[in-house]
This record gives sequence, C-alpha cells and structure tokens, in this order.
Amino acid sequence: MRRLLEISLAEDGHSVFVASDAEAGIKCLRQEPADLIVTDLKLPGMNGLEFLQEAKRLNPSVPVVVMTAYGTVETAVEAMKAGASDYVLKPFSMAEMKLVVSKELDVQRVRDENRSLKEALGKRYHYQNIVARSAKMQDVLAIIERVAHMNSTVLLGGESGVGKDLIARAIHQNSRRASGPFIKINSTAIPDTLLESELFGFERGAFTGAIASKPGKFELADKGTMFLDEIGDVPAPTQVKLLRVLQEREFERLGGTKTLKVDVRLIAATNKDLRAALEQGTFREDLYYRLNVVPIDIPPLRDHKEDIPDLAHHFLARFIRDNEKEIEKITPAALKLLMDYHWPGNVRQLENTIERAVALSADPVIDVDDIHLDSTGPRSHAAAAAPVLPEGMTLEQWEDEMIREALRRANGNKSQAARLLGLSRNALRYRLSKIGVPDDNS
Repeated sequence: MRRLLEISLAEDGHSVFVASDAEAGIKCLRQEPADLIVTDLKLPGMNGLEFLQEAKRLNPSVPVVVMTAYGTVETAVEAMKAGASDYVLKPFSMAEMKLVVSKELDVQRVRDENRSLKEALGKRYHYQNIVARSAKMQDVLAIIERVAHMNSTVLLGGESGVGKDLIARAIHQNSRRASGPFIKINSTAIPDTLLESELFGFERGAFTGAIASKPGKFELADKGTMFLDEIGDVPAPTQVKLLRVLQEREFERLGGTKTLKVDVRLIAATNKDLRAALEQGTFREDLYYRLNVVPIDIPPLRDHKEDIPDLAHHFLARFIRDNEKEIEKITPAALKLLMDYHWPGNVRQLENTIERAVALSADPVIDVDDIHLDSTGPRSHAAAAAPVLPEGMTLEQWEDEMIREALRRANGNKSQAARLLGLSRNALRYRLSKIGVPDDNS
C-alpha cells in the first residue's frame, strides 16, 4: 500500500517521501519539511496517534490525513481531536485518497495565502530618512515596496514640502539600479531656454558660448535613475523630447546629429494638477499618460499629523548632532503646539521650524517659546480666523456645488455657466463628467 501510494501520488506531480514506521517518519520530517502527511494509525513501535502528536510538535500547521481500518470511526475522531485534518477508512480507492489529498493541500494553500496577506497588512515599512508611522504614509511606502524593483516610470504628486525627493531617492536605493547614478533636476530652477540643453546636452557651437560639448543629465543618469522635479513646468518643446526619451530611450544633443541611446528610469514629480494642465493645453496628453504609469500621491502633513512627534524628534536629533548643542527634548506643550498647527509648508516647514528652535534655544529643552510659527501669513487676523470653506464641506464638494449653482443661474446653458465660473468650455466639460452631469453640447 505504501508503494502504491508513492507511485500514484507521484504521478500527480507530488514529491513523495516514504517511511516504514513512525521513527523513520519523524527522522524524514526533520530533514525534509512536508506540505502534507499521510499516515496509518496502526504502526509498529510508536503508534499513529503518538506519531501525529510528534509531527504536530515539529510543524503545528502541517495537515495530517490518517488511515484506519481498526476499531470504529471513534478512533479516527480521536485522531481528529489530536490534530489530524481528515481521515480515510480502509479499504479505500485511490481516487478517494487523491481527492482527500488534493482538498487538504488546497485548504493549506488558502491558509498560507491568508497568513501572508495578514502579515503584509500588518507589516511596517522602513526607509532611511523617512519617518512614516501613520497609515497614510505606510500606504505610500507599501507602494514603494512593490514598484522599486521595476523599471516603470513613477509620477509623484503632492504639495511642496511633502518629501517627494526622499520618496524618489528611496525608490532608487531599493531598485536594481541602486548602484547606478541618481540624477536630480528641478525644472523651475533652470530657465526655459537652458532646460533642454541641461537635460539632453549640447555639441560645441550649438549656441553662442557653447565652446565645448557637454553631456546632459540623461546621459549622466544612464543605468540609473533620473528624478525630474516640477515636471508640470517643463516647456512644450522640451515635453516633445521627453516623450521621445520615454518611448524610444533615445535622443540627440542640442546641435548634434548622433542619436544617443540611454537606459534610464524616470521618476517625475509635480505639485500641480496635471489633469488641469491638460485641460488648459499647457501639458501634452501623450506625455502625461507616459509619465502616469505608477502614480504615487503623497499626503500633506496636515493629513497625517500623527507623524509630527516622530518627525520633530528625528529633526531634533539631527540638528543637535550637526550643531553640537546639548538639548535633551521637546516639551509636551511644544509638541502640542506643533500638532495643532496646519503646516502649509508641510514637512519642510516643520524641519525648518525645528532647526530654528535648536539654533535659538538657550535652554536644554525646546519649549513653546522656542517654536516660531507663521500664524497669520499674508492675510489679516480676521481673514485667517474665518473658515475657507463652509463647515463640514470639502473643497471638492464646494466646487461641485458652485458648478451646479452656475448651471442653475445659466438655466442649464453650459457655455454661459463656463463664463460665469471663469472656465473654458472644455474645463467645465471635464468637471461635469466628474459629478455625473451629461454633456449635451449646450
């Protein structure tokens, strides 16, 4: 019977190990972890129940199917109580045994998948220089975990100061390109007339002052990662060349004729709504979809305030070390002040606030008086105190309501409603589609 089971189960693609008694079976289990155990209850020496208990001690999750022809069904029930997954009464057909084996392996597979999912859901991701305990930031890091090893283009969205450069660097450092260069360029820091030559390089004589050839950032980033910040501000002519690099992985230097091939992963970032730029015609639609392969939206600090204490302590430790100052801690009152603030400048503003507190503090602790926050901004105190939106309404809800109000005032005429709102007809059409209002071209 043992030989018959070995041959039959092996024909179904299983790797089968056999043992003539419990002692040999235990030795085998210690050497080769099993996905499933099939055992008789009547064995020489150690009996089947004792073998079952020892096998479960070695691997509590392994399913065990017992065979019995002795006594009554109560014997098999006793085995089930001891941890067996199922039993088969002898005599049995091979089809019956295969069915039980298949069922138990399927059940175990589902259990393993559920356990893996639970572990994944409970996993906390950690990346150098990124403080992220909140659920929203852990979601961002989970996406990094999944896409870092890929070559797909990533588009980072979010307000200024949320840490897009740190996220881009984390993607690069955890990718297969980590040993290659990480080249960063900010589109707004370079005049439009120079951005193309900065990205793609130029040949000698390409323009006045080009006394020697110079490689561009894409050449320097070959076999590595290019981080292009503020992609929404790239001028239209440069957008065309960017699209070609993404599609063909090739370009020519400014003033050159030789086609250069590069192997570069692009990570782009923007604090603008690129979909709105599409409506306004300032950003190419084909380039947008080439960039938006893996979008990652980084939430503003006000949406994950639970990270503020950890961020504050992280920055404090760094600035204490850099400035060689003896500061012990931030007081609870100072932390509460930080937690209550709305942080329009996001994490970068918090970092600057802690740096200023460390620089100016004369005491061994950072207290409320050391925290200097812009409480009014450019507006008056009265304007700052007034709510920006009606209470209980989000910006998106308020915008939808304004669109509906404009339609009411225009008696349903969408062209007139667009004029009332100061929008183009196409921009209004896009917003109407978002709120489910059909466009009848009126």
